Amino acid sequence: MQARSALFDLYGDYLRPRGGRAPVSALVKLLAPVGIAPPAVRTAVSRMVRQGWLHPMRLVSGPGYLLTPKAARRLDEASSRIYRTGRNGWDGRFDLVLTHAPVPRKEGKRLTFLGYGMLSELVWVAPRAADEIDAVLADAGVGYERFSAGHAAGSTGAAEVVGRAWNLAEIGKAYEDFVTTQRPIVTAIGARSTDEEAYAARFQFVHAWRAFLFRDPQLPASLLPSRWPGSSAATFFDRHANRLRPAADRFVERCLASASRGGRVGFSDP
Repeated sequence: MQARSALFDLYGDYLRPRGGRAPVSALVKLLAPVGIAPPAVRTAVSRMVRQGWLHPMRLVSGPGYLLTPKAARRLDEASSRIYRTGRNGWDGRFDLVLTHAPVPRKEGKRLTFLGYGMLSELVWVAPRAADEIDAVLADAGVGYERFSAGHAAGSTGAAEVVGRAWNLAEIGKAYEDFVTTQRPIVTAIGARSTDEEAYAARFQFVHAWRAFLFRDPQLPASLLPSRWPGSSAATFFDRHANRLRPAADRFVERCLASASRGGRVGFSDP
């Protein structure tokens, strides 16, 4: 687990609901249980400030960092997909994007994160339109055209689009591997486990699940094969993420309380 990725997980899953801010000392305490050393935390924080994800602020207890609006939007989108709180039905239409040049690798990963798959080097498709795609392609300096293409669920045309854009067999196998790998880790946490142990297990559990945001476009059920492994994996994830949440939250609250006693805040360079 890289420090920068862990910080995104920490802010998105625990700090965003608590105002999106934390002192540096709390960040260090909260990432220690998952093996992130203090120097790596500080380096990653500096990098995220330069990239516009975090804003320096000064708390009464010392320097801290606040999510920028850009970061808050990205984390809210990720959270809605991780916990599937914002999923909508399918209107039978694909969002089709024809680019004038190949999309660079960095922006291609962002398109994948938004749920787009490649039909060809110059054609991307998604089951739902994402507004952010315009900014992604503008950043890449790639011209494009967008169309809405309709296919009835279960039709040969819809199946062909899905089959060309996404390797569902590979994604389904990844879901099965996720359950196999994570089951002994999360089931090992029980009534005798400490809050810190529950927090560490849950943190890595959610981190592993978040990887599917870059693999699974979360196709509507009508476009998926029967007995889709992602459905049972989602049930497994929800059960253990919810079960471990209270203990994990207690650990987070203790770390925040010990690092910062509250009070006025103001923006400044730490």
